[in-house]
Amino acid sequence: MATIIKRPSGNWKAIIRKAGWPLKAKTFRTKRDAEDWARRTEDEIVRGTYIVRATADRMTVAVALSRYLAEVTPTKRPSSQEAEQRRGAILTKHLGKYSLAALTPEIIAQFRDERLAGADRKDENGKPIPRANNTVRLELALLGHLFTIAIKEWRVGLPSNPVLNIRRPAPGPGRNRRLTAEEEKRLFEAVDNHSNPMLRRIVRIALETGMRASEISTLRRMQVDLKRRVVRLLETKNTLPRTVPLSVAATELFREALNHPVRPIDTDLIFFGEPGRDGKRRPYQFNPAWLAVKRAAGLKDVHFHDLRHEAVSRFVEAGFSDQEVSAISGHKSMQMLKRYTHLRAEDLVEKIDQLSNRRS
Repeated sequence: MATIIKRPSGNWKAIIRKAGWPLKAKTFRTKRDAEDWARRTEDEIVRGTYIVRATADRMTVAVALSRYLAEVTPTKRPSSQEAEQRRGAILTKHLGKYSLAALTPEIIAQFRDERLAGADRKDENGKPIPRANNTVRLELALLGHLFTIAIKEWRVGLPSNPVLNIRRPAPGPGRNRRLTAEEEKRLFEAVDNHSNPMLRRIVRIALETGMRASEISTLRRMQVDLKRRVVRLLETKNTLPRTVPLSVAATELFREALNHPVRPIDTDLIFFGEPGRDGKRRPYQFNPAWLAVKRAAGLKDVHFHDLRHEAVSRFVEAGFSDQEVSAISGHKSMQMLKRYTHLRAEDLVEKIDQLSNRRS
């Protein structure tokens, strides 16, 4: 049975003593509040559902995110670390003032809807610019994992993960952007005329091999075997290493890059940038140049990842088996590979005509 006592300050203190449990005490302004808390707490102890909520009441989302980014994020790959830092800043800005206990599914659902609507950014006409579903899904995924870590590892007293009680935005259908012959010609002309020859090599290698931007930009000399015409990727998106065969054109592009007459001796990166403030060279950050070049060529709708999509689709059109395409592209499952293998309708028409000719 709980003990309710009146303190000299006029507040009321509820004290619960129960065998096998540490003493529980809490102070309230009114006797009624103290009695209600004591009755509810005793009932939860008896039913085995009592949770110490003090930590959850005191820890804000901003503090929890700061700890997560300091302890959990560094265990992930560099690309994931950078992305989580960006998403963490967004979550802190919008939800950081709430305590973990106060962040309800209703508040998170409102955050989701506002982010999707893009109310915080406007176009030139003052209209909101909606965000992609996947952008918000990834932000909610980080928030959800934060709560999971807080409950399981930090022993923060929460009855459940509130992110699990809201609807996640449906994943997008995925891009199916193919390059036309005319677009490819314009793109090649634009990158060929760029002042930095590394951009030309990166773009053409992406279209020849289907490698991701991060895989190409972080390549080192030891990974490229010109004699065997292969590139050995050690760190990939799905964490599994793979060996990518090189076409004749891709081999020559790598040969040009490796034989660059002004290659610095302080790095073994194939596509290198200027030294940073610490004197170290890092991978060539080609995205600003890529955006400027494609915009000048009238190809604003073309994303760099579309080059990978185009390359993998061409492998399929060339008659490569699913296993061969997967070995080159690194896709783990055929479901993941399927979105990259949409064949051009005109190519299917030719095959249908061939089938009709055989029957006749």
